[in-house]
Amino acid sequence: MSSAQAIVTARFVFSSPVRFLAFGFGSGLSPVAPGTAGTVAAVALYLLMAPLPTGIYLLATASVFVAGIPICGRAASDIGVHDHGGIVWDEIAGYLITMAFAPGGGLWVIAGFLAFRLFDILKPWPIGWADARVSGGFGIMLDDAIAALYAAPFLWLIQALSGSLATI
Repeated sequence: MSSAQAIVTARFVFSSPVRFLAFGFGSGLSPVAPGTAGTVAAVALYLLMAPLPTGIYLLATASVFVAGIPICGRAASDIGVHDHGGIVWDEIAGYLITMAFAPGGGLWVIAGFLAFRLFDILKPWPIGWADARVSGGFGIMLDDAIAALYAAPFLWLIQALSGSLATI
């Protein structure tokens, strides 16, 4: 069954804490661009986490990633689709990873969102390779973590090319 064929209802998502998390607190139920909606939820979480000391932020982000492996794996199993489009916990982790390396400032929140979505959607090698070949909860999480590791240096490049953005 493809993710387009798997109809997931709000009742199904909200009836399980694991599915609620996997669907990004419900954001993955968006009928249009659920991955983008999940990343919007990630922005809200990031804004709550941004004031944390760096070590605590990194620990919390690593915890989101590690917890996502069984969360996404279980939700995918419940739905019967490996990486259903509504499972967006991986986007949340990916955005948090992107922002762990981003410059500070409001414009960088948006730039990080756009950079992460760009690489998550385009899936340049090895993102697409990982997405197609690594299964289970780890596979769901891995391609978004790699997309984040593409997005972070992309943000550094933007900062280097336009130092004025760092102060906005």
